[in-house]
Amino acid sequence: MFRNLKPLLYKHRQFFLNVEKTIEKAISFIKEAGNNGAQLIAFPEVFIAGYPYWNWIMTPVQGSKWYEELYRNSVAVSDESMKPLFQAAKDNNIHIVIGINERGDSYGEIYNTNLIIDNYGNLIGKHRKLVPTWAEKLTWTSGDGSSLKVYKTEIGPIGTLACGENTNTLARFTLLSQGELIHIANYISLPVAPPDYDMAEAIKIRAAAHSFEGKLFTIVSCSTISKEIMDALKPDVPNAEELLTRKNSAFSGFIGPNGAVIGTPLIDDEGIVYADIDLSKCIQPKQMHDILGHYNRFDIFDLRVNVAPTRKITFIDNHEEFNKR
Repeated sequence: MFRNLKPLLYKHRQFFLNVEKTIEKAISFIKEAGNNGAQLIAFPEVFIAGYPYWNWIMTPVQGSKWYEELYRNSVAVSDESMKPLFQAAKDNNIHIVIGINERGDSYGEIYNTNLIIDNYGNLIGKHRKLVPTWAEKLTWTSGDGSSLKVYKTEIGPIGTLACGENTNTLARFTLLSQGELIHIANYISLPVAPPDYDMAEAIKIRAAAHSFEGKLFTIVSCSTISKEIMDALKPDVPNAEELLTRKNSAFSGFIGPNGAVIGTPLIDDEGIVYADIDLSKCIQPKQMHDILGHYNRFDIFDLRVNVAPTRKITFIDNHEEFNKR
């Protein structure tokens, strides 16, 4: 468990709203990562197959056709198009965490979901974003507590949260309480944030807080915005390029148990970042602050988490119950 782990985070521009091409691109980087000895690769939020930027620069009415296009390019984990991704994990002996737009059971329903795939090509878990952030509520349905889990793997316990929910202290503590040692925080580049908001710095602060509090490693994978995305939105928003171009919108990198950045992160640029992680480095810092152990008072604090899947309907047949009596 405490051997050195070589993970990779992947930050790149995906093929916008094209499932097959995006998966092909993901597999090409999975192969490269595997050839370079990586045991874990992390992709950005909703990498398959794109983020609804139109929610931020169009009216809801204008963006409605784009919502439909996104739904048509959302996926279910059982889709035939997803099988090559699972096979790539097995073929390259690598763990994968990747964001998708996941189709729900209701026609037209979409979830912001992170998949956790082990190095045998098995889907061992998926986390649905609990609360879509701000304008994202126009697109995604909220997840539930059933996906707030940490997954035991050959390389260590992995947990994940998407974008803004990394700000949710209770969600993060729920993962820490399950023994999380590797946290995947994936994001999208958000240049439409308020002018005084440094998105890249905000992402780093969130990651550092989680790593320092929990004495673990955080891997941050954030997407960038391609000219292809800007050009696609231009017919509806002529100044789309101006609205979607801004410095310090994306941070990708590694944070250690001391809250410090490991190596050189990527700011706004696409690319690949590698780092070696030694999980034994999570031990000593807990002598100082172990918020799951000696540095807490659970006789005072009591966090309760509802992990039951959301039930959309309960059928009750009173007549049938009467007959059974």
